[in-house]
Amino acid sequence: MYPMLRIFSLWFHSSLTRSYVSGTYSIVFVNCPNEQIARDIARAILDKKLAASVNILPKTSSLYFWKGEIEESTEILLLIKTKTSKISRLSTYMRLAHPFEIPEVFSIPMDPGDARYLKWLEEGMKEN
Repeated sequence: MYPMLRIFSLWFHSSLTRSYVSGTYSIVFVNCPNEQIARDIARAILDKKLAASVNILPKTSSLYFWKGEIEESTEILLLIKTKTSKISRLSTYMRLAHPFEIPEVFSIPMDPGDARYLKWLEEGMKEN
């Protein structure tokens, strides 16, 4: 419950004061198995207004534990710029759309940021 109250209070404060509040925007990291899936997910996220921008970073080498064994693979990394308040919906969408059994979805806050860029992010996620 507390995270939702925090997100709401950040949004409310930003709306009233028209100023940036720390934690309002985040970057979400998601690994994908190949470039086509990465592009499909990125487009769907943008279409659903869950983010304003997605970078697709080519071929990262990943080593990780899976079912007790060390695995190694090549993946594509998505850097998704979004509002912190949309991360829960974005995570839910990833669980449904992502081909991995347990998709990597985690975020970090964007602090501080250029006011014009953050305004652009906000405008890019407005619902029609």
